[in-house]
Formats: sequence, C-alpha cells, structure tokens
Amino acid sequence: MKKEIAAVIIFLRRLIRKAEKLEMEQVEEFVERLTVALQEKYNGHWYPKDPSKGQAYRCIRMNKFQREDPELSRACTESGILYKDLGLPQELTLWVDPGEVCCRYGENSYAFTVASFPKDDEDREDVTKKAMSAIHRVVDYHSGCLVTIDQDRPAT
Repeated sequence: MKKEIAAVIIFLRRLIRKAEKLEMEQVEEFVERLTVALQEKYNGHWYPKDPSKGQAYRCIRMNKFQREDPELSRACTESGILYKDLGLPQELTLWVDPGEVCCRYGENSYAFTVASFPKDDEDREDVTKKAMSAIHRVVDYHSGCLVTIDQDRPAT
C-alpha cells in the first residue's frame, strides 16, 4: 500500500505544483496530510490477492457530480489551504489498487497507468520514476492538449 500511495502523492504533487497557486511549503504540508488520510482510509480495505476488491472505495475522484474528493478536501482543511488552490482538473479519477495506480482525465477519455509494481518491487526510487513518467501523459483537460513536462525542470 505504501508504494501505491507514494505514487499517488508524487503524481498529485507534480500536478499541484504545475498549477503554481500554492507555495512549496503549503504543497508539502498538503501531501503529508493526504498521505495520512489515504493510509487511514485504505487500512482494512487493501486486498493484494484480489486487487479489484474495494476499488471504488479507494478511488480518488472529482467530476461534475462530486466536485471535491473527500480525502483531498480533508487534507486541504488540515493543511489550511483552499481546495480550489490545488489547481487540479475538474474531472479526474485515480484508482489506487494493490500493485497499480491508474488515472483518467474526464469521464470519456482513456485511463493510463501512473505506476505498476510487481509484488517484490520495493524500490522507492523506482516509485518516483514510475509516477514521474506518468506526468508525460497528463492531458490538459480544458484544452485537450497533451502537456509534456521535463522531469529535470520545475513544472510550468
């Protein structure tokens, strides 16, 4: 569960930094709170032998029907920031499952893998590389354009 949550945190941190609405300290406080919130939520709802079990419960989702994800909202409240300042797309779904984290922008677009992990994969650096490489597949939801981010430079 730790490496999957780490992949989510790395991925969301990068998206939030790209929006440039929060100071770095605010982003770090938010992701710390979100990490705790996700660990607490997923505890007891993590089934490595049946990864799809509990998938809806572990889903992070924002759309026109649910404008704010409850765990993201909780982390915002606990870190003293406004949800809108995260700068996340209006429609975003993240599935956090044992061994894999997937993402979809919009309700009608294709999902892509943020990170996948073999059962014996415990390398933290590899988690970072996998999540960062997913940033290259980020779709700017409003323009429909692909956004490419150089991993060695700050997000623009």
